[in-house]
Amino acid sequence: MQSVQGSQAMTTSGSSLPSSTKAFIKWALLASVAIINGYATVLMYSRGETAFALLTVVLTALALYIFGSKKTYAHRYIYPGIAGMILFIIFPLVYTVGLSLTNYSASNQLSFERAQSVLLERTFQGGDSYPFSLYQTDKGARLVVEMPEARYATKPFDFAALPAQTLALTPVDSISGEKATLRAVIQNRDALSALELKRSDDQIIRMSGLRKFAAIQPLYSLQDDGRTLINNQTGETLKPNDEIGYYQAVNDAGEFVGDTISPGYIVQIGTDNFERVWTDDGIKEPFIGIFIWTIVFSVLSVGFSLIIGLTLASLVQWEELKGKSIYRLLLILPYAVPAFISILIFRGLYNQSFGEINMVLEALFGISPNWFSDPVMARSMVITVNTWLGFPYMMILCMGLLKAIPDDLYEASAIDGANFIQNFTRITLPMMIKPLTPLLIAAFAFNFNNFVMIMLLTEGGPSRIGTSEPAGYTDLLVSYTYRIAFEGSGGQDFGLASAIATLIFILVGALALVNLRLAHKNTQ
Repeated sequence: MQSVQGSQAMTTSGSSLPSSTKAFIKWALLASVAIINGYATVLMYSRGETAFALLTVVLTALALYIFGSKKTYAHRYIYPGIAGMILFIIFPLVYTVGLSLTNYSASNQLSFERAQSVLLERTFQGGDSYPFSLYQTDKGARLVVEMPEARYATKPFDFAALPAQTLALTPVDSISGEKATLRAVIQNRDALSALELKRSDDQIIRMSGLRKFAAIQPLYSLQDDGRTLINNQTGETLKPNDEIGYYQAVNDAGEFVGDTISPGYIVQIGTDNFERVWTDDGIKEPFIGIFIWTIVFSVLSVGFSLIIGLTLASLVQWEELKGKSIYRLLLILPYAVPAFISILIFRGLYNQSFGEINMVLEALFGISPNWFSDPVMARSMVITVNTWLGFPYMMILCMGLLKAIPDDLYEASAIDGANFIQNFTRITLPMMIKPLTPLLIAAFAFNFNNFVMIMLLTEGGPSRIGTSEPAGYTDLLVSYTYRIAFEGSGGQDFGLASAIATLIFILVGALALVNLRLAHKNTQ
C-alpha cells in the first residue's frame, strides 16, 4: 500500500512543474506580450495612429493587470469578453464620435505636418527650358543638353543602378555613341524624371517633357515661424486656416482671401458637422425624410412578415391539411436561399423593360409601373421583397410558439363555445406575445439597419433632388450614411458621416429603450 502511494506521489510530482518554473514561464510570456505590443504601439503612434496606439495600450495593460495579479487572476476567463467589448463596441463608438468632431474627409485626411511637407515638395518651372538627347555609349547612357552658350553632357550612367541623384553637366564638343529613340526615352521616363542635372552656375534643371529639361524651383518656401509659406511664383503669403484645415492666402490685414490650397489637414471643428445636419436644408430635409421612412420600413416589414408568418404557421399545423411537411419545406425555402441571391433575382423580375412582373401586369391590366424611378412604387417594391425574405423566419418562430400552447386551453374554450377569433384573441395572442416581443424588437433593429437589402435592390434610388449630399427615396439611415462617406458630392466626408452615424446610434438607442420598456410592461 505504501509503495503504491509512493509511486503515485512520484508520478504526481514528476508530471507537474515547480511553482518557481511556472512563475518564470508566466512572467516571461507577459513580458513578451508587453514588449511586442509596446513596439507596435510606438510604430502606430509614430505613424499618427494615436487612437489605435491608445487602444493597444489599454488592452495590453488590462491583460497584464488581470493575468499578473493574484487578486484579479480569477477574472482571466472573462478577459476575452471584456477585450472584445472594448475592441468591437466601445472603441468604434468612441472613434466614430471623435471623427464627427473633425473635418476628416477625402481632401482633409493628412496631419498638418504632412500636408505642409507635401506643399513644400511642389515645384514649378522657374527658368528657360533646354532640349536634350539621350545617347547610348560603350560606358553607359549619357544625357546631352543643348544650351544657348554650349552643349553640355553628363558622365556615363546605368539606368539599372541609377538612384535619384544629381549629375553635373560639363561642356562637350562632340559625343560618341548612338542617339536613343523617343521610345527609349519613354521607357526610362521614371528614372529620368527623378534625375537632377546641375549646371555650372549651380542651377538645377529637371525633366519637364519628353524632349526638354528646365530649371525647377520650389513652389513654396517655409518662413521662420514654421507655419507661413511664401509662393515663390506669385509672391503670395499663405497661412494655415485652422478653422477649415487648409492653407490659404492672406492680405495685408492678415485676413484670409482667395481659394484654399490642397491638400488639407485634419482639425477639430467641434459640433459643426452636427449643426450642418440641422442648418443645411440640403441635409436636414432628406435626413428627416429618410429617418421617418426607415421607421416605416422597419415597422411594416416586421408587421407584414409577422402576419403572413403567423397565418402560414397556423395553416401548416392544421390537422386536416394533407402534405403538411411538403408545404413547410416550400415555405421555408425563401429563408434557406442566400438573401443576396433572392434580392438580385427580384431586381431582375422588377426590371422596367424586361422584368417578368411588368410583362404579366401589362398583359393582364395594361400597366407597366416604374418600379425604380417612382418613389412610391420603389418603396412598395422594397417592402414587398423584404417581406418575402422575412416571413419564413416569422413562420418558424410562430410554429414553435403555437406548439408550446397547451391543447387543453383550446378544448376548454371549445366547451364554452368560443369561436376562432375568440381563441386567437384570448388564448393564442396572449400566450405568444411575451416570448415573441424580444424577437420582434430584434427583427425591428435588423431591418432598421438593413444595408444589404437597399444597396443590392435599389442602391437607395430614385434620387432626391436638391440635396447637398447624395440621398434617395429608398435610402435607410445606414445606406444614407454610407453614401455620404463614400459617394459625397464634395468628396468623401467622413466627419459628416460619423456625425450622422452618431445620431443614428442615439436614435436607435432611444427606440430600443422604448421597445424594452414596452416589452417589460407586456411581460408583467
